[in-house]
Amino acid sequence: MRRLTQSRLMLWLIRVVTVLVLLALAACSSGTTRGPLVVLDWSGYEQEVFWQDFKAKHPDIKVEWTFFADDPEAFAKVQSGFEADLVHPNSSWVKLYVDNGLLEPIDTTKLSNWSGIMPALAKLGEVDGKQYMVPWEWGYNSILVRTDKVKEMPDSWADMWDPQYAGHVSTFDSAEANVLMTALVLGIDAYKMTPEQMAQVKQKLIELKPNLLGYWTDYTEINQQVATGDVWLAMTWPDAYVAVKAEGVDVEYINPKEGRLGWVYGYCIVKSGKNHDLAHDYIDALISLPSMAEMANQYGYGAANSAVAAQTDPELVKLMLLDQPDIMSRTVFFQPLTEEQRQAWTTLWDEVKAAP
Repeated sequence: MRRLTQSRLMLWLIRVVTVLVLLALAACSSGTTRGPLVVLDWSGYEQEVFWQDFKAKHPDIKVEWTFFADDPEAFAKVQSGFEADLVHPNSSWVKLYVDNGLLEPIDTTKLSNWSGIMPALAKLGEVDGKQYMVPWEWGYNSILVRTDKVKEMPDSWADMWDPQYAGHVSTFDSAEANVLMTALVLGIDAYKMTPEQMAQVKQKLIELKPNLLGYWTDYTEINQQVATGDVWLAMTWPDAYVAVKAEGVDVEYINPKEGRLGWVYGYCIVKSGKNHDLAHDYIDALISLPSMAEMANQYGYGAANSAVAAQTDPELVKLMLLDQPDIMSRTVFFQPLTEEQRQAWTTLWDEVKAAP
């Protein structure tokens, strides 16, 4: 009798363990929550105020961040197999991720805050009719000017080449941004350039070098250089204006006659990630009105939900030109590049930096 009872107990334990293993395997294959949630992001976006709804919903889930300096680095990390659940790229990079099989389509029915996203920005996160990126913030690359250091206010990207600013200009270390800026100055369609036009852009960028103090990569670096007066004209993001202005420095963030360069960033779910359901919940927390309003007021960026403008500091609304209904159409937004184009632009930029 005792042996029979032990045998039945052993059989029952085996069945229980089998069921638990099958449930665990099913959870893994369906992307069900496990944690930790790993986010590949820009530094600064790890603040809990941005994802507090996620924490409230998943108090026991740990969130971990790895930071990158630019889009090429982020893409290289994901492509090389870096284990992340979410990545935060420029919309112009999304197709490249998709073409390389790196992203999972986003189920927008799982996002309670999706209805507030501006359709025009949501469209930038689509590839072949599927939503691969949920836009969160948008903004500009434009010229930050030390108004107390210049004789008259610049009004064009071409002013970056003016000899009177020799040694006092800085530009973001980005092939995409600098090629597009220079193409605008030359009156060239950057996305349809011939080899001859590429050569013109390269030569023009080399001609900029005598004016440069350097190429910046860390936003804290360029903020400091503008604040100390070493840099008078800088290609920067709106947050640089906010940070430097807060220090009492005389600066303006201009709207060049060729148009500000525009970017849209958002969150994508990495296909190889282990927590697809958690990733949806994290995105949903980010695109809530309180989260986006906090981001807009901290950094001076536009939010993907137009309703956020009503909760944004009026000075920042003016900075972002959000009170101008046609501002989107007057902004030169970055567009997706083919692999061939991206390689050509990167090679051009490397050659410019290496030139004497």
